[in-house]
Amino acid sequence: MTRWWRGAALGAMAAVIGTSTEALAQRVHVLAVSGLPGEARFRAPFAAAARTLADSARAKWGVADSSLVVLADSTVAGPGVTGRSTREEIAAAFLRLARRAAPGDVVLVFLNGHGSGEGLRSRVSLPGPDATAADFVGWLAGLARQTVVFVNAASGSGDFVAALAGPGRVVVTATRTAIERNETTFADPFVRALTGTEADADKDGQVSVLEAFALARQEVARAYERDDRMLTEHATLSDSVIARAVRFGRPAPAASAATVALVAERQGMEAEVAALRARKASMEPTAYEDALEAVLVRIAEKARAIRAAGAAAPPTLPAGARP
Repeated sequence: MTRWWRGAALGAMAAVIGTSTEALAQRVHVLAVSGLPGEARFRAPFAAAARTLADSARAKWGVADSSLVVLADSTVAGPGVTGRSTREEIAAAFLRLARRAAPGDVVLVFLNGHGSGEGLRSRVSLPGPDATAADFVGWLAGLARQTVVFVNAASGSGDFVAALAGPGRVVVTATRTAIERNETTFADPFVRALTGTEADADKDGQVSVLEAFALARQEVARAYERDDRMLTEHATLSDSVIARAVRFGRPAPAASAATVALVAERQGMEAEVAALRARKASMEPTAYEDALEAVLVRIAEKARAIRAAGAAAPPTLPAGARP
C-alpha cells in the first residue's frame, strides 16, 4: 500500500479535526521563495512557478498583498517580487507573517530551487548563506497556532519532512530522500494543480493539498515516462489528514445531495483500504489481495457514478505505484 493511498483513505477522518471548514473562514498567507537558479535556464521556470502561485493567491484565494511575500534571487527577476531570497529576508518574512497571521489562519510556504545536505543540514541554495532545515524549524516556531503547508520543491529536499513535520502542519517535498539531487520537475505541476481546476476531484471549487499532490505526482511520472527517463524524484507528504482537509479556493455552489452522498460513500471505501492495510500482516496474502481488489473495484465503480452525477473522479495512483 503506498503512502498516497493511505493518505487518501485517512482523508475520510478529516471531519474529526474540522480543519476544512475552519480554514475556509480564516485568512490565507503565502510566502513563495525562489532560490539561486545556478544555470540561466532555471531562472524562468523558478520565477514562473512563484508568479503563478502569487497571482492565484491574490486573484482566486483573496490573499491580501500584505499577506503575500514573493522572494527571488534578484529583485528584477520579474513582476510581483517583493524582495531577494536571502536567508535574512526569509527570516524577516516569517517574522512578518507570524505577526500578521491569527490563530487558525493558513500559511502556505513554497520553496523552489536546488538543494543539498542531509537531515537538519539539508539546505536550499540562496544568494549568500543558504537556509537549512534547522533554520526553518526555528522560523516555523512562530507559527505554532496556525495551520502551515510547507512545500519544498527543490532537489534533495526529502529530509525536510522528518525535520519539519509537526502538529497542525503538512510538509511536502519533491524528493523522497536527500540523495535525489537531480533537478526536479515537481514545482510546476504542483502549482498548476493547486491553483487550477483539474485536481478539484469533487468539483467544490476548492483544491486540497492532497489533491494537488496526487495530480502533480502523476504528471511528474508521466513526464519521465514520456521522455523515456528513469524516475529520479519521488515526492512525499507528511500528513495526509491535514493535506486532505486544507483547501485553497472559493467554494463553488453546493453539489447535489446525490453527488454528496456518492462522494461520502467513496470516502468510506477509501477508509476500508486503510483498514485492510492495517490487517495485512494478520491475513493470508491471497485473502488480502482478493479483499483489496474487491474494494478497489467498488471505488472505481463509485468514481464512474460520481462522474455521471456531474463530478470528477478522485485522483488515481501515480504511474508505477502499487497498493
